Amino acid sequence: MTHPSGTRPAFRRTPLNAEERARSEIAFSRLVAEHLVTRGRFRITADSPEMVDLWQTVARRVGETLQRPVVSYANGRDIVITFAQEAPSLTTQA
Repeated sequence: MTHPSGTRPAFRRTPLNAEERARSEIAFSRLVAEHLVTRGRFRITADSPEMVDLWQTVARRVGETLQRPVVSYANGRDIVITFAQEAPSLTTQA
């Protein structure tokens, strides 16, 4: 397919299937738990509703695993996962 000079096709993300989603939740939960224990928060780009939902599910799993209240904040571009009492503003630079 050709595109007019200087233009690029729109990026289209393929949705995760059920197996990919389940594997992602497990792997990301380990990663996020490690970051929370060592650094106190985890921040990542989550620019689609599917990714926000995935990371919020990860945050819930991490809270259950660590047996501590964990919260997630999304602003349409980024999501921050942290312990409930340490909730940062999304406008600060990390």
